[in-house]
Amino acid sequence: MKILISDAFDPSLPGKLAAFGEVTDDKERVAEVDVVLVRSKTKCDRAYIDRAKKLRLIIRGGVGLDNIDVDYARSKGIQVFNTAEASAVAVAELAFALMIAVPSRLVDGHVSMTQRRWLKKELKRTELMGKTLGLIGAGNIGTELARRALAFGMRVIAYDPLLKGHELVELVRLEELFGQADYLSLHVPLTDETRGMINRQTLGLMKKGAILINTGRGKCVVEEDVVEALNSGQLGGYGTDVWYKDEIYGSPIVGAPNTVVMPHLGASSKENLLRIGDIVVDILGKWTSK
Repeated sequence: MKILISDAFDPSLPGKLAAFGEVTDDKERVAEVDVVLVRSKTKCDRAYIDRAKKLRLIIRGGVGLDNIDVDYARSKGIQVFNTAEASAVAVAELAFALMIAVPSRLVDGHVSMTQRRWLKKELKRTELMGKTLGLIGAGNIGTELARRALAFGMRVIAYDPLLKGHELVELVRLEELFGQADYLSLHVPLTDETRGMINRQTLGLMKKGAILINTGRGKCVVEEDVVEALNSGQLGGYGTDVWYKDEIYGSPIVGAPNTVVMPHLGASSKENLLRIGDIVVDILGKWTSK
């Protein structure tokens, strides 16, 4: 069996996979391989799948599958798996870090100090305690974020049409969530329903001055509308780790007021990459034993 590691995984992974067959990171050999491992960069669209003549299994090291044409792959007899549970803690911790950084003006404070400016009076903070966090999506990552928010004394509500109940939080209608949340955090895959769901209309339903956190998918927000809301004060701040694509050239978010932006690091913790590798090995073990 030939295995292609097409994106960045923990350096220990090739050694762990050696027991299953030949392991390569040469993307030019895609037509030869039985298994391909991807994260976000490689797009397994129809053209890619058609080039991979011998492909039988795709494993995505991550949560969503929107960079894989799952239906087309399965029509070709190719099985598709992800490692959804692995990334929950890493992404939730980054989302929570953004929830702290934006209202605490951490970046503004740090940058001003490096410029020898003492903005003690100019930079005002707000606290998380007593505030309401609204989650759009209460799966693995949303649940881990809820645990952290509750520990900080926040009230947590969530909208998730796939759930009938939740162990930690109150499920509400989407309109209720927009109206009640002081902080709103996105944890949904990119689908026809979620694409551009945060736009001028929905931003207008939010509390004035609410803070938006996005560690889900960049295309779930309309960037121009977010910037407009930041400039008007309707949105009090925006913390994001995700973009329309993994580059920021031309994005209106960069340089907008009251923002903290990250280069898609949510799932890139050392611990998470090790967990992803362990799950990949487990998936391959079960797949080869069938």
